[in-house]
Amino acid sequence: MPETLISGRFAGKRALVTGGTQGMGAAILRRLLAEGAQVATTARAAPPPGLVPSLFVQADVSTAAGVRSVVEAVTARFGGLDLLVNVVGGSAAPSGGFAALDDEIWQGELALNLFPAVRFDRAFLPGMIARGAGAVLHISSIQARLPLPEATLAYAAAKAALTTYSKGLSKEVGPKGVRVNTISPGFIETAAATRLIERLATRAGTDAAEARLGLMRSLGGIPIGRPGLPEEVAALAAFLLSAEAASIHGADYVIDGGTVPVV
Repeated sequence: MPETLISGRFAGKRALVTGGTQGMGAAILRRLLAEGAQVATTARAAPPPGLVPSLFVQADVSTAAGVRSVVEAVTARFGGLDLLVNVVGGSAAPSGGFAALDDEIWQGELALNLFPAVRFDRAFLPGMIARGAGAVLHISSIQARLPLPEATLAYAAAKAALTTYSKGLSKEVGPKGVRVNTISPGFIETAAATRLIERLATRAGTDAAEARLGLMRSLGGIPIGRPGLPEEVAALAAFLLSAEAASIHGADYVIDGGTVPVV
């Protein structure tokens, strides 16, 4: 179960969570708000009813112009950041293996899964370094080490690049007071994943439970017997961003129910 909320743990902290209107991003946004932070977020679509960030900027952050518009709005409102969580990502690549992935698809996967983090870090880390404090968290994927070739090879490669970039960045900015870590989720049952399960069940003429098991089998199984929850990722994110994790730096935390079968 997710850890108990710690009221006020992030009081006075200014945060940006990209991709914070759904799934893991929304769960992290809610968590940081509940624990006292001012939290900005950005996405292509507006937040759903009931999700009220401190600042919302509608933008496509797979583009340099989109990132720039978010940076300008956040800087105008907050003046800078203490916490930066790069969640935005995903894949729209077709099935069919490597041959179905043309240059445009590869560029799109890198633009969505790698470059937003690079650009936001470049914009906000100088301020953190100047203050000698800050925490950055990148949401990668277990596909960085367990790639699925049928449709998400480009996504997996982009996430592997994100994980490697994060490690290198931690070496540079750690001595300057800024911590950088990565979370690599496995199968997390977000609302989007639930919709996928329902579509697979309809297509196969079965029920959601069987379709869910089928997805789990495609990953090689999940030893705990179920997908993870967005709130569980949010609990881990909150810990890694907090002062309690002050000596955790340059790490990649896998949260996959035991899916990755190696040490």
